[in-house]
Amino acid sequence: MADERYDIVVIGGGIVGLSVAMEMTRRFPQLLLLVAEKEAALASHQTGHNSGVIHSGVYYKPGSVKARTCVAGAGAMVEFCQQHGVPFEVCGKVIVATAEAELPRLQELLQRGQANGISGLRLLSPEELRAIEPHCRALGALHVPTTAITDYVVVSRKYADLATSRGAQVRTACEVVGFRRDGTCTILETTQGSFATRYVINCAGLQSDKISRIAGGKPEFQIVPFRGEYYDLIAERHGLVRGLIYPVPDPRFPFLGVHFTRRIHGGVDAGPNAVLAFKREGYKKGDFSLRDTLDALTYPGLWRMAAKYWRSGLDESYRASSKAAFVKALQRLVPEIQASDLVPGGSGVRAQALQRDGTMVDDFQFTCAGNMLHVGNVPSPAATASIPIGRAIVDMAQEHFGLGAN
Repeated sequence: MADERYDIVVIGGGIVGLSVAMEMTRRFPQLLLLVAEKEAALASHQTGHNSGVIHSGVYYKPGSVKARTCVAGAGAMVEFCQQHGVPFEVCGKVIVATAEAELPRLQELLQRGQANGISGLRLLSPEELRAIEPHCRALGALHVPTTAITDYVVVSRKYADLATSRGAQVRTACEVVGFRRDGTCTILETTQGSFATRYVINCAGLQSDKISRIAGGKPEFQIVPFRGEYYDLIAERHGLVRGLIYPVPDPRFPFLGVHFTRRIHGGVDAGPNAVLAFKREGYKKGDFSLRDTLDALTYPGLWRMAAKYWRSGLDESYRASSKAAFVKALQRLVPEIQASDLVPGGSGVRAQALQRDGTMVDDFQFTCAGNMLHVGNVPSPAATASIPIGRAIVDMAQEHFGLGAN
């Protein structure tokens, strides 16, 4: 016998799960909805450990879900922040080419951005770049003036406030540990008791594939965690960076390379690297989970990816263990940076979905099965795109669950 009954349970209190709750309660206020978050606070993992950038959508393949939702999401996020008093700043970004081989890729990024409908994009000469970022040196750059920054934890809390004001319940310290069927309902076994629900939406982020498997699903990928570590620029050197300075990314990877990011509450981040984490929610170098490590190391997709990109993996590992190597990478963007300008900062963990053949799942991925909808792969720019992603997930739920007919 279940302790409580709901129409919909959303698993995961990160920015995507809370966006779903906000949109679901707006569209279907008559439904009883619960958000079950396993941590003591909302937005504790990917949402609370990112750099706060409202991405413009310049990187993503035209026509992809990432491209469409990021461009729409950037505008929606700025508007949301304005409406609800969430701090934000449109500070702009430069993507800089520091080698001749990167100049054609800069042109490709311009074309992608234009195809995605991003306004104001402009290629810069070295002299024009210095007018925007005086301490940055490069052979050329792409200016993305619409890029902004915010605080996604504050955004997430506002999503939760709006959902609860329409009747949703949010439970923290409520980990889902099992599922069982009871007629037309699913019973969720949690650390706060059992909940009966007609429908489940899995937005568990770093744990999304595990939740899917516990529920009896067979996802065609596995989440492999990659930790990104940052340094902070000391206060006396904040003037070296006016906005955001990014390198031209390696098109083989979803990571954007070490870069400089101004934060909404002050300060400048430098980083991150990208190294395999030995715990799905391991934010420190010493964090270790035997189960998570075995899950990763026994998955053939990881080894197939490593065999293909071993050299890049070694470079990232070296940079993670050597501050001098990290500084050298940053000096490609801002030559004046010295090791003494940097102190250890925060870190984040990216939930990267890998297929068994070693292919990194590049786009967002959603799967419907029975009375469950699984949000399987929503890495960056998921925070930027969270409003249209939430709407899209509710659209899928409405169609798959037949909510409009209930």
